[in-house]
Amino acid sequence: MARRLAGEFMGTLLLLATVVGSGIMGEQLSGGNAAIALLGNTIATGAILVVIILMFAPVSGAHFNPAVTLTFLLRREIPAGAAAAYCVTQVAAGLAGVWLAHGMFGLEIVQTSENSRSGFGQWLAEGVADLYARPEPTMEWDTAAGDCVVHEAGCRMVNIETRQPL
Repeated sequence: MARRLAGEFMGTLLLLATVVGSGIMGEQLSGGNAAIALLGNTIATGAILVVIILMFAPVSGAHFNPAVTLTFLLRREIPAGAAAAYCVTQVAAGLAGVWLAHGMFGLEIVQTSENSRSGFGQWLAEGVADLYARPEPTMEWDTAAGDCVVHEAGCRMVNIETRQPL
């Protein structure tokens, strides 16, 4: 479990540092052009998602978001204790990633947002992004061994006992 949580921590940290860091850089370099800032942030976010999912899917399942983990829990693809550990790890890593980005750009490490980011549209977009926009690897848990086998969506299935491809 420690290896999976470490993978989840590193992936989430890299994701948040990239999202926040590219947002800061986009604002600084765009000359007030919001479309350019958004484009820079979007390209960086999409690129890092591809990289970290490929890197960490075999290690942790590459959730990187408590909403994704809770979806796995609701689908009974992850035990409750593991889901709780993932969520705590993701929140801690998210904070660390944001603070890292702030530090890299010489900003105050801890800040409060001045923008309201809530409402039906925001929650709908989050749900769509978490549930449908990203091909998630799935995990099968071997509770006796306290381990999991990860197989990427559309790639291959493995026998949980023998770890051999089906």
